[in-house]
Amino acid sequence: MTQASGGKRVILNVENIHKSFGRTEVLRGVNFSLERGEVLSMIGSSGSGKTTMLRCLNFLETPDTGRIVVNGDVLYDATDPATQREADKRKKRLRFGLVFQNFNLFPQYTALKNVTLAKELLAQEQEDFKSNKSRILKSIQDEAIALLGQVGLSDKLGNYPHELSGGQQQRVAIARALALHPDILCFDEPTSALDPEISGEVLLAIKDLARQNLTMIIVTHEMGFAREVSNHVIFLDDGLIAEEGSPEEVFGAPKTERLAAFLRAVI
Repeated sequence: MTQASGGKRVILNVENIHKSFGRTEVLRGVNFSLERGEVLSMIGSSGSGKTTMLRCLNFLETPDTGRIVVNGDVLYDATDPATQREADKRKKRLRFGLVFQNFNLFPQYTALKNVTLAKELLAQEQEDFKSNKSRILKSIQDEAIALLGQVGLSDKLGNYPHELSGGQQQRVAIARALALHPDILCFDEPTSALDPEISGEVLLAIKDLARQNLTMIIVTHEMGFAREVSNHVIFLDDGLIAEEGSPEEVFGAPKTERLAAFLRAVI
């Protein structure tokens, strides 16, 4: 595993990622690294490539060029077909938890079942599942109950998504992502589908995770939140990293007119 300055460990390296859709080049050579326990926020205008970058990390899209390395493991290398096998994608996705902007909960399941389902399905593939079924399922359920409590939903375990507010649904989605213990937790505009009045509860839940030193990548349009919660900020513009640095550098002293104009428009 790569060592960062000051002895911190680099958990993610993204190297020269390009991604096009037809003739439209969305990512044009993106490079960055992420240290364990760091919160990285990606900001930029719509169409700048933020969501596409997240989808490439989660193998919902396949980069045209570049490498993705997590904890020293090469998960993707455009020059190495062995890293591109379709059968391996599900396992690789477990390294990244993704919280979508539109929740994507299963409407037919309770909040608790939404959190336990993926882990239960994975457990069934274990050799010892049949002989330890009750113990394994109880452990999964106990952890899910604790996670829902962590995001303030202990009283909503048996509620279905239609019985929950948008903010509550998003917090269930966060608990669901945490249940699989990803190396990196990713958020794609986690409050964009929420009314301003209730988006604050989701932002508070994410801030609590940051205080626990979880490693996170957050695509967000909430500039005040990004400034408060991030260790590092990337400004994507037209598929390239136009500027990056600490929140103080990016928000307080932008080096480029393009970033300064973006901040004037959104703040």
